[in-house]
Amino acid sequence: MMSIASLRSAAQSNSVQIFYPLSTVRCAGPVLFRDQLARDIACLLDIDDDILSWSCRSLSLSHGGQIYKPDFLVKRADLSFVVDGIREEAAPEWVREKAIAAGYPYELIDASVLPSVRLKNAKDLLRYARYEAALSDRVRLLAALDEFTSMTVSEALIVFRETKPMAGLASMVLQRFVTMDLDERLIGPETIVRRKRD
Repeated sequence: MMSIASLRSAAQSNSVQIFYPLSTVRCAGPVLFRDQLARDIACLLDIDDDILSWSCRSLSLSHGGQIYKPDFLVKRADLSFVVDGIREEAAPEWVREKAIAAGYPYELIDASVLPSVRLKNAKDLLRYARYEAALSDRVRLLAALDEFTSMTVSEALIVFRETKPMAGLASMVLQRFVTMDLDERLIGPETIVRRKRD
């Protein structure tokens, strides 16, 4: 596994920008963020329970010799759709029509509408995306939630014995074993953790 320093060095030598956090959970294919706005949208896609997977700039749309790749092709259980960030340099006018013709609804997202608390919580959780809770810790937490229905983050952290507690809990949120409210306030010791139910 490359260190962050070597990743940064490789990116600089290849004129590729790095956007944080580095890790993703549901990205299918290479990570090719256009800018920080795209990275922020991807953070929100990763913690959206309705999203099965997403890919970066994987769909090529063409018109009159021009080629454009929207930021994301997003897959839900019921449909796939295209997402693009709104920038000063707008996508060509024909993009929406071509995306719809290809069978993909087209959605534009402006940075101003991104939910700030949810985005910060997503970024905090994604710092732990490469971790995986040990089986014993996972079973222990799920059993405790079956017994008590819910726990605070501070109570849930005590359950972890093999995995670093915050890393283990964050990974279980990202892997959809447990849920917590990511919209009202920043994750803290009093945040409620519940078992994810389908």
